[in-house]
Parts: sequence; structure tokens; C-alpha cells
Amino acid sequence: MGKFLLKNSVVKIILGVVATGSFAIAFGQERIAQFIPFTQGKSLNSDCLSQFYRDQPPILVKENLKKNSYPLCFNGFNVMYSGISKTPLWTAEYLSPKRLSQKIKREDSFHEETRVSAEHRALLSDYRASGYDRGHMSPNADMPNKSAQYDSFSLANMVPQAPKNNQQIWRELEEATRAIVTKQKKDVYVITGPLFSGKKLKTLGRGVIVPTAVFKAIYIPEQGIIGAYYAPNNNSLQVKVVSVCYLEEQLGMNLFPQLTEEQKRNTYKLPLTATQVKVNKKIDYSHWDAESQCAEDVTQDEIKALQKQFQPKGSVTGTSDVGLPKVDQQTQDALVKQLVEALLQYILQILK
Repeated sequence: MGKFLLKNSVVKIILGVVATGSFAIAFGQERIAQFIPFTQGKSLNSDCLSQFYRDQPPILVKENLKKNSYPLCFNGFNVMYSGISKTPLWTAEYLSPKRLSQKIKREDSFHEETRVSAEHRALLSDYRASGYDRGHMSPNADMPNKSAQYDSFSLANMVPQAPKNNQQIWRELEEATRAIVTKQKKDVYVITGPLFSGKKLKTLGRGVIVPTAVFKAIYIPEQGIIGAYYAPNNNSLQVKVVSVCYLEEQLGMNLFPQLTEEQKRNTYKLPLTATQVKVNKKIDYSHWDAESQCAEDVTQDEIKALQKQFQPKGSVTGTSDVGLPKVDQQTQDALVKQLVEALLQYILQILK
């Protein structure tokens, strides 16, 4: 019996070493790539693409999601809009302390998105007396200037949300995300959107589909912190923190094509309210998701093709107030620390 246990332990250690080596290569290559200057052309410096981590947008993997889709660049955020659901499939923002230092009084200006063809466009009348809120995916309070604030009220940035979901639990999650940026002085990349599950989905007006849940995935490059909020679109006030891989499996999208599968399986204990965010307390690690099916990798050609589709709607996008991400020595040191921590978690999973 003792020999068997010893042999079993040795096998596990060998597997752990092999897996660690392969993971280190994959993980290390991604980290190294962060510091290699981009050579893909001038467009990568555009205000549109700066909303994505390393300028790379989420990719729709499921073919049926691509039908009647509209890549839309707004002031301060981007949207992949669906003419089928008449909602965004995802929205993307880059939040920095500089961006959120701009305080703007809220001025509601809900409007229809004229860049979307009439047959695919959500209308103000669709939501009227529906019992659902016009729920922002990229929130108004994230916006750094009046132009961005106005854009955030486009119906292309809205989904039908249950009132308690929108006004309470979702508001608290938005505040928690901003608190990470403002209290801990971290840059955060955010992907937000709806989930549609089940064969019979409710619709409003001329066909705006009501999501069954909403999500918000966040990534903090300096610390490697990653995870996602998942909230059923009802008045239950339920919410859970899941891995990005969990979301990708549900959605049929690659939310962060720049990251490795190993990174997207990591899940941290994201704060549920702004008060849970402490100035000097790092967000704790939660678990490694070994069960969910991460999205398949996408090619650079696919990424480049989608990048070209995000064009400013005007000559000025207003993100000059936002500030572009910088990689300083502190960030580089933090990335090395992330590698060590991620390797440790990976080894622990292998040896279980």
C-alpha cells in the first residue's frame, strides 16, 4: 500500500512538472508579448481600440451570433450590437483613475441608434410600459465627458433589465468596479453584456429580446486579477462570481482573446459592493475553474479584421480625457509576481 501511494505521488509530481513547464511557456509568452511594441499599423492607436485590452476586441465564436451584428465605436466605450436581439452582445470599456476623476452630472438622453438599420434598431417605444428598465451595459457613471455620457444613452447600449436587478444589484456591481479603479488606483478592462438561454425568450415591442441574465467580466492587468459577475435578470437580487471561461462557454464568445486559457480559468473574489473595496487590500484569489469549456483560440487575422471595423463615429471621440494605459516598472514587477502565483495555483490543481 505504501509503495502504491509513493508511486502515485511520484507520478503526480512528474505530471505537475510537465504541466508547469508547458503552462510557464504559454503564460510567459503572453506576458512577454505585453511589452513588445505593436507593429500592426497606426489604427491600433485609435481611441476606439484603446477600450480593449491590448487593442483586441472580444470575438463572436458562434456563427449565429454574427448575423446582423454591428461593431459600434462610441465615445468612451465600444459595442457589438445584435440586430437579432436588438441589444448589445457585449460592450467594452477601459477604466482608469484619470478617466473616473471626471465627475459629470447625469443628464438622461435615451435615444435610438441611427447607425443601425431601421429593421434592426431598438426603439424607445419598445420599452414603453414594458415593466423593464432600459439598462445600461456601459454605465453612464463611467463616462468622462458629455459626449460619452450622451452616447451611453443610446439604445444600442441598453438591454431590458428587471427593475431590482438594474436599480440595486447591478448598480452596486458597477459601483464596486469603479471603486477598484478609484480606491486602489488600478486600470481595469471591462466587458459587459446579456446572456440569452432557453428556447422561449420574452420579447418587448418590435422584438427586443429580454436577456435571462447579465454579466460583467473584469481584468486588472497590473495584478492579473480576473473574474466575472453573473446576475439572473429578475428581481431576486442574486449574483455570483464566476470565471471568464464559465461565461465564454455560456456565451459562445472569446471575451479576452489576448489571454491564455490558464489565465481565464483563474477566479478572484470580486467585491459585490464599493464598501468591500479597501485601499490597501488586494482582491483575494478564489479558485481555479477546471470544469468550464473556455472559448477556442482565434487567429490574428480574425482579430485584425474585427479591429478594422471599429471606426470613430466622428473625427473626435472624446477619449483624450481618459488617458491610455502605461506599463511602468511597478507593473512589470507585478506581472512577474503574477506568473509565480499562477504557476503555484496550477501546480496545486494538478496535484489534487
